[in-house]
Amino acid sequence: MSNSHQMTIRIYYEDTDSAGIVYYANYLKYAERARTELLRTLGIESGQMMDEFGVGLVVCRCHAEYLKPAVLDDEVIIDTTLQKVGGASIALRQIVTRDGCELVQMDVELGCLHFKIGRPMALPKHVRYALANKVNENS
Repeated sequence: MSNSHQMTIRIYYEDTDSAGIVYYANYLKYAERARTELLRTLGIESGQMMDEFGVGLVVCRCHAEYLKPAVLDDEVIIDTTLQKVGGASIALRQIVTRDGCELVQMDVELGCLHFKIGRPMALPKHVRYALANKVNENS
C-alpha cells in the first residue's frame, strides 16, 4: 500500500465562479470526498459506522492555504495522508495539485462524534486499528 491516497477530480463549470476559477469552498468538498474514499480503501464505511455504532467523523479543525487557483476543465489530484490517530481523533494532510504543482494545502482534524448524545466518543476499535496501521505505513 502507498503512503497516501490519491483521488482525481475534473473541474466543471458548476465548480467555478464567473471568472472560471474554482470557488474556494469547493476545495473543502473535494477534500471531504477524498477522505471518504481513503477510509473506504481501509474498509471503513461512514454509513456502517453510523448504523452500527451511532458515530461519525466530523471536521473539528481545518487550516487551508490557497496557493494557486484551479480553473475550468483542469484535472486535479487530492493527495490525502493520515498523520496521527488519537483515541477519538484523526489528523490528516491534504494537498491539491495540478500537473505536480501544489494549489491548496489543508491540515484537517476529524473527531469521532456520537450523534445521539452529541459528544465526542472513542473511535471504534476496528476503525482505530485500520487507521493506525495506515499511519505506521507513513512513518
